[in-house]
Amino acid sequence: MFEALEEADGKFAFPTIAAIAKMRPELVKEIIEQGHEVASHGFNHVRYPTLSPKGREEDFALSLQTFKKLGIKIEGFRSPYDNYTPDMPAMLEKYNLVWDGGFGYQPEHREKTLFFQVDLNGTPSKLTYIPLNIWSDDLMIDRKGMGPQAVTMTLKKTVLEASTKGGVIMFDLHPIRMGQPEYVVCLREVIEYAHGLGAWCPTPSEAVKYWKSHNRWKSDSSFCLLLTGDIDNWVFSDYLRRVLWKRQM
Repeated sequence: MFEALEEADGKFAFPTIAAIAKMRPELVKEIIEQGHEVASHGFNHVRYPTLSPKGREEDFALSLQTFKKLGIKIEGFRSPYDNYTPDMPAMLEKYNLVWDGGFGYQPEHREKTLFFQVDLNGTPSKLTYIPLNIWSDDLMIDRKGMGPQAVTMTLKKTVLEASTKGGVIMFDLHPIRMGQPEYVVCLREVIEYAHGLGAWCPTPSEAVKYWKSHNRWKSDSSFCLLLTGDIDNWVFSDYLRRVLWKRQM
């Protein structure tokens, strides 16, 4: 993925489970060294609506503490499974993050074309929310059985539509699938195609900060393409260890 992204001049954000980052800190640090972004995906890969409000905040806060100990600055978040509760925007607001990339997957936000704020008792949130496109890798590959060519065509078609609106489009493309040799080429082709349409492809933090300061895209790009992909585990043995670890907590 790093090679494909570098060749196509694109950046990527990896919302990562902190318990997994703790197991393989050298791999998470390599993401930063390569110029990409690491975001929080919680400490455990658990559906937040199944936890109490206190439990949700404890899991999220522990993820931030873990990354801080690893020397990694966290500015973004995506909840596991894109599952949110109505009280979560107020919780996230307390932690001075820059962006959230999962709340925007809710049906009422999916079709938005620009960053947005959430109303918090009559006050717009400081945290910026990013609409998340429905075309994820698990939908395309696992549920619809698409091969590389179909994935590329679907993403290109969606990018083309986004380019006509001049806003922002974000995809969730998990490395566990898109990092496979037969699919990683899709990333390069889609980024190159987007550049041809006038896109800027930075990290979410770069995009949000620039837009808030300039109210336009960098280099007067016509639209912004944001590529993200959650890291829930590195290899299958990590998944098993994570489950056992959770049971012992």
